[in-house]
Amino acid sequence: KELKLLKSMKFPSEFEKKVLLHALVQVDMRKVNLNVIRPWIAKKVVELVGFEDEVVVEYAMGLLEDQQPTPDPKKMQINLTGFLTTKTPSFMLALWRLLLEAQDDITGVPRTFLEEKKEEMRRAR
Repeated sequence: KELKLLKSMKFPSEFEKKVLLHALVQVDMRKVNLNVIRPWIAKKVVELVGFEDEVVVEYAMGLLEDQQPTPDPKKMQINLTGFLTTKTPSFMLALWRLLLEAQDDITGVPRTFLEEKKEEMRRAR
């Protein structure tokens, strides 16, 4: 069933980009600070479904943690579709971009988060 869905669903091009020896753009979760990703997932789920859903947040985090060190974004998208329905592709694209940024930063924090924090601090002055 999963193979059939993998072939029939459309996925963002970011999932296909090549990096080094890998066919998929793989995220090395050992380089990602999941403590900063969890609040983003929780906030995004509220935006998408309209209420706090700890089950979906924990499920998404579990998918990231269980597939260490390199989760499969396509399988994650398929697994989350039952919860986020038509909003799953946009959620996964945003999440995957953040994970790619996070693995490239020595702190494991997405560059986007760092820039947002800098801007927030500038405005606070």
